Amino acid sequence: MAYKTQKEDFKAQTAQIELDYSQPAGFIPSEKTTAVTSIGKRSRQAGSCAAALPWIQVAPDAPYFITEQGENWTPIGQNDAITWPDFANAFRRKDMEQVEGHLAWLASHGVTCLRFMLEYAQTKNRYFERPAGKFQPNMVRLWDDLFALCGKYNLRILLTPVDTFWMWIKWKHHPYNKANGGPCSKRSEWLLCPDTLEAFKNRFTFVIERWGGSGVLFAWDLWNEIHPAHSNNSTEAFYDFIKKLSEHVRETELRVYGRSHPQTVSLYGPVLDERPEVADVIFRHAHLDFASTHFYDAATINHPHDTVKPALSTGKLVREALQHLDSKRPFFDSEHGPIHTFKDRHVTLPEYFDDEYFRHMQWAHLASGGAGGGMRWPNRHPHCLTHGMRAAQQSMGGFVALLDWKKFARRNLNEEVSMSTPSFAAFACADARQAIVWLLRQDAMQKRERRLVINREAPALPISITIPGMAAGKYSVITWDTLHGMQLASQEVTQQTAGDLTLQLPEVGADVALAVRQQV
Repeated sequence: MAYKTQKEDFKAQTAQIELDYSQPAGFIPSEKTTAVTSIGKRSRQAGSCAAALPWIQVAPDAPYFITEQGENWTPIGQNDAITWPDFANAFRRKDMEQVEGHLAWLASHGVTCLRFMLEYAQTKNRYFERPAGKFQPNMVRLWDDLFALCGKYNLRILLTPVDTFWMWIKWKHHPYNKANGGPCSKRSEWLLCPDTLEAFKNRFTFVIERWGGSGVLFAWDLWNEIHPAHSNNSTEAFYDFIKKLSEHVRETELRVYGRSHPQTVSLYGPVLDERPEVADVIFRHAHLDFASTHFYDAATINHPHDTVKPALSTGKLVREALQHLDSKRPFFDSEHGPIHTFKDRHVTLPEYFDDEYFRHMQWAHLASGGAGGGMRWPNRHPHCLTHGMRAAQQSMGGFVALLDWKKFARRNLNEEVSMSTPSFAAFACADARQAIVWLLRQDAMQKRERRLVINREAPALPISITIPGMAAGKYSVITWDTLHGMQLASQEVTQQTAGDLTLQLPEVGADVALAVRQQV
């Protein structure tokens, strides 16, 4: 079937799927859908939760997120995929009890957000459309189920329309390839081909009308890792492509729901070094609501040999990102991990090391001014996060409740804070009334199986730390054990005049986080 014919048949295809599964936009499952599987009666409850879950939006006065009801909300989560072990059983509803159990477990461990590709094209049987313009019932049903169950457990999804990595690698087989009846002749013309843009608009229209009314949808990652290779090795098309796609998504949402979800476009971080002009698009595009890049520093993050240097790199990358941004636009890393170690060297890091590497990067990200802890790409075999990483997410989930994010106009202070000892690296952000500080030991490493980790038996040290630019007043200072996810101590400190706020910590061993908040 010719692509233009498929495009013209878009409404008919949509209507047929609606007839087959009978689920209106906003997703409250029908009796036909709930009767198909063992989800049964639970699905009706889950669908109602998905529809009722409050939408997320950017806080009007701070570079963080809130619900439409004005409650603080922090994205804590990771990348997931519909073909990976935790979610593979959702396809054809092989074992929905396992999938639901996993989502319940995530929610109980502080996870609030999952980053998903709508289509994961590593294999041929997970195309969202096949041929182009024909939406696959098994995939539609899979997303019906995931939206319902995520709603039940208050989990939200950062959704991107396709994984451009596998779409590039498997282009020969992809339905959007003109050789397969699709719109595009070459993968190097994805951002240049008008018919391809229309195909993606059609895909977004279908997804918006079916699931866009749900609060489960946190935000759109309109394009995963936009790259010059997608437009004949040029960046000139980036701005207009994003503008056209963004306008279509927002206009469709406004037409159907009268409001819209936040938008971003992600970037493979090293591209900024090669093509610095991309910063104008990723960080400052007028149509985007927040910024996201992928932290894949070759020297530290991609192939780590210790657990401190990746954290230092993360702090540096967050600081550099914030320097590009308007002060009220949120930022977070939506992909990171030991990609070179795993993909190229075929090594899965031992859990004791990977857990500490993960936790250190997560706290460096948050304390440097990122929203949440960043989103790990598992890069493990099996392709899942460890229980230690889940414990780290749970710890961060407890800590973020200590700050009022909707009023936190943070600035990065990694280089401005001062300490009484060089034994620790400091990661910090603050405004005049709140601050986050994370201190990481950097002089007490021990070798374990050829890798360096923190020596947790090293003698604890007293630390004095000074945070500049704080207002006069009384502050609560809570110290947090990031490893065990618990409050260690609380103290009150009075600042007589505006300026430097100095805090005394009696002893710190490996690391500690501080939540500093002015008392009203």
